[in-house]
Amino acid sequence: MWWLYALLSALFASLTAITAKMGIAGVNSNLATAIRTLVVLLVAWMIVLTRGEAKGISTLSKQNLVFLVVSGICTGLSWIFYFKALQVGKVSQVAPVDKLSLALTILLSVVILGEALTLKTALGALLIIAGSLVLIL
Repeated sequence: MWWLYALLSALFASLTAITAKMGIAGVNSNLATAIRTLVVLLVAWMIVLTRGEAKGISTLSKQNLVFLVVSGICTGLSWIFYFKALQVGKVSQVAPVDKLSLALTILLSVVILGEALTLKTALGALLIIAGSLVLIL
């Protein structure tokens, strides 16, 4: 089932780029990011509350909280830079270069998490890097 969720994530990420580009015209990119973030926050809490999952807050460890906060900061910075890039660049270039994060994630998963790097995964990462370089250059 993971791949279905991943495909849905990819679909909505692509729609995010298109609708963001349409909505950011003439708007400060930081303001646009703040509005988008507020909507994400509301939707996420609506889901948590309607599914009765808020009770899980009490089970979070300090480590959970620290890494979730750091992840949130990284997400916020990513969105701020993404919206700025969308504002000044073409979606057809910005979105694929943004996906260079996939190759970086593979590298970091090996270095930080100790995950195994297979030949297939390494080749995929190299192709992503090559594609990003083609778009940048």
